[in-house]
Amino acid sequence: MSHPSPAQLEAARLDALRKLDLLDTPPNEAFDRITRMAAQLFKLPIAAVSLTDTDRQWFKSRVGVAHCSIPREHAPCAQVAVTASMLVIPDLQDDPRYRDSHLAASGVRFYAGAPLSTRDGYCLGAMCVIGLEPRSFSDTERTGLADLAAMVMAQVELQHALGRVDPVSGIPNRTQFFDDLADLAIDRPAGEARLAALVNLATVEQLSNAVRAMGAAGLDEIVCEAARMLRAVLGPTRRLYHVGVTQFAFLAEPGVDLERFCDWLGAWLDLRATNMTSRFVTTASIGVVALEIGRTAPAGLLRDLYSAAHDAAEGARRVRVFSAEQNAAFMRRFRLMNEFGAALEDDGQLRLVYQPKVELATGRCVGTEALLRWRHPALGEVSPGEFFPVIEQTSLARATTRWVIERALRQLATWHRAGLAQQVAVNVSAVNLLEPDFCAWVLARLRAHDLPATALAIEITESALMSNRQLASLTLEGLAAGGVELAIDDFGTGYSSLAYLQSVPAKVVKIDQGFIRGLDRDERKRVLVATMIKLSHDLGQVVVAEGVETVGEAAFLRGAGCDQVQGYLYGRPMAPEDFERWVCAKWTLPRPRAAHLPEVACA
Repeated sequence: MSHPSPAQLEAARLDALRKLDLLDTPPNEAFDRITRMAAQLFKLPIAAVSLTDTDRQWFKSRVGVAHCSIPREHAPCAQVAVTASMLVIPDLQDDPRYRDSHLAASGVRFYAGAPLSTRDGYCLGAMCVIGLEPRSFSDTERTGLADLAAMVMAQVELQHALGRVDPVSGIPNRTQFFDDLADLAIDRPAGEARLAALVNLATVEQLSNAVRAMGAAGLDEIVCEAARMLRAVLGPTRRLYHVGVTQFAFLAEPGVDLERFCDWLGAWLDLRATNMTSRFVTTASIGVVALEIGRTAPAGLLRDLYSAAHDAAEGARRVRVFSAEQNAAFMRRFRLMNEFGAALEDDGQLRLVYQPKVELATGRCVGTEALLRWRHPALGEVSPGEFFPVIEQTSLARATTRWVIERALRQLATWHRAGLAQQVAVNVSAVNLLEPDFCAWVLARLRAHDLPATALAIEITESALMSNRQLASLTLEGLAAGGVELAIDDFGTGYSSLAYLQSVPAKVVKIDQGFIRGLDRDERKRVLVATMIKLSHDLGQVVVAEGVETVGEAAFLRGAGCDQVQGYLYGRPMAPEDFERWVCAKWTLPRPRAAHLPEVACA
């Protein structure tokens, strides 16, 4: 996962500061008491709770200074905020960074500041003490200043962290959950094994539907009903925490067996499904995590609980123990999704390869399919089967298709100018068919590259055709009317009706490789494929078989009347220059001059 830039970190820090609503607020005795204590403890004339704003250091509390703020530039407190670490300057006159600062100009010689950091790691500023004479600062004094900074942050949380109890359920919230876990590490032996559970009352879709249909009050009633039921089964000795809108967490008693605990949780889900009024609109799931007291970070524990509960929603039992392997797979998918946008802007990561389509009757190459490949800078080659399903579920699907089409057309135009006439096929997803300007954009790019519309084939899956029939049909009809060839990809794997498929203006049907692989040894596959070919021919469509790898498969397809084939038997996906050599070698043609040019960024 890419790391946030300094600008992003600073924006997040400032956002955290503003959410606490501390800037430009009246004096507060609770903070002033700590500031006075700091000045007295270190026997220094100046002490302050200094908050680092965009361009100033604003003093929430101050002793020994009249003004309430100073410029941020060259202020030592600003360095504390950026680095989130303690800063001690024995003599500002000896420090080239600060000898010309506002503080030095006002006669300050000594500075010490401890970071004021939130639980999320954002540093708001510094608890600082200042002297007019140079001095040293012992380790004991550093510890004392850090303790005062912690007291300031405890006061901030007390006044501004939205309390410790959820206002809807009346149950301790996530902040209290984290604190209690930390306190448990003090009371219990380090490393003691415990089990934690998170009850998620509804999926994201169910939550959205409930609010839409019942309003916020209806959702509140679902939450309160579940809270009452959970507290009843947990009893007075175990604490329940409201850690999310519809999520509750709690710890099992020490020494509880994992299997028995999961069985008990499953029994609670059954009880809820029988007795709760909300059982018809929400489906609860539970995640379980094994933790070690004092060694498992609270935030990490909660993340793992969420992950396990989410996975549980997809299973029959709806209780799932956290799996490091499944979590690693999810984190990899998330990383791919998160970093693919940068790949679209980096010419060195994505590339197109081209797999030939061969006419069975003549052995002639009649076109090629452009296939996207990704070489991740850290992960290496990432399979399209891994990254494409992830990208199709995001807003990047539109940009990805346009990236592929633009570069495929650019390569195709280069080949056409060099005398290597080819048709190139590209895959588009369901989201592309729902874009109101997709058809116009495709035809415009063909004109921009001076290519006939027939030089491009658009391949769509059956599932894409079914997502929004009316809008998808309008897009497809526009493309067909413009001269673009349409193909139904992965035929036989979707759920669309034959009546609908025959109404799509597609000239080509591509039989999925799952039906082709091993068909020379499988009678059922041979019957299915022969039926698909005949049905498609009866509808006036050209048939392409994908994934042909053996002579036996090719022989059966030829006998069954299949028109075209793709597969390793004829050619693997190739770089543009390798595809040129392949075509020319097959037909003993001279290689086109300058047929391949390096790809450049899309304008």
